[in-house]
Amino acid sequence: MNKAAAVDLVEGFSLEMTGKDVPGLQEAASVIPQGTKINVTFLGNEDLDMRVAASKAVRDLGFVPVPHISARRLASQDQLEEFLGRLQEVGATERVFAVGGDPAEPEGPYPDSLSLIQTGLLQKYGVKEVSIAGYPEGHPDIAEDVLWRHLDEKALSLAQQGLDSVILTQFAFDTDPVTAWIKEVRARGIDTQIRVGTPGPAGIKRLISFARRFGVGANAMIVKKYGFSLTNLMGTAGPDRFVSDLSELLAQDAASGPVKLHFYTFGGLLATSQWARDYLSAQS
Repeated sequence: MNKAAAVDLVEGFSLEMTGKDVPGLQEAASVIPQGTKINVTFLGNEDLDMRVAASKAVRDLGFVPVPHISARRLASQDQLEEFLGRLQEVGATERVFAVGGDPAEPEGPYPDSLSLIQTGLLQKYGVKEVSIAGYPEGHPDIAEDVLWRHLDEKALSLAQQGLDSVILTQFAFDTDPVTAWIKEVRARGIDTQIRVGTPGPAGIKRLISFARRFGVGANAMIVKKYGFSLTNLMGTAGPDRFVSDLSELLAQDAASGPVKLHFYTFGGLLATSQWARDYLSAQS
């Protein structure tokens, strides 16, 4: 195992929370390194006040808020500007994550994150860096050629607007599609930082149910490779093997460019942050 590569991959990780996770963030705050990027979701069962309060809590605790903006959930330009304005009031607009979102039909004028980025409104509210989504295993509802075209167009549009960018991927259990996808991103001339989505430690049943919901490969071969067994669904699993294997593969490819981890905290912010702390400690 390449311990230096493992440390390089895990250090500077980012986390994800929902608007309802503020108590969990407060509980985990002492374990999370100051300055850590923490993404705040834009879910249908959350409202404006909840999203803004969560972003403010992230900042108040010494972390860097990365609020999500879900294009298809926005009913109007006014709603977008209200959200950005409220975020700006609490100092939470420097970094955002522009994502299409779940609704089958857009609720307003933005059918995808590209249309959101192309409004030119983000800079007006102080945005400097925009995260965009990547799908190493594809998307259940979007054709692969469309995913690649949109990634190219979003990266180009952000560069033309003078905005920094980060590619944040869906979570994965298998290093093979992740490394192949990273190679393709770099081959297309996109050299921005990639954050590989990684499930934090959680119950195996829960991890598999999330994987199936998001179209992530979760067959027996893949989950065994990840490090847990379908015959023991009552246990928990952490990403140790995935992270160690991924760091080794990235270290062997000088063209892979800057890659970090983004943790989806299905098992909670505290458990994930403790896992990262303990994993890094084990490499020293």
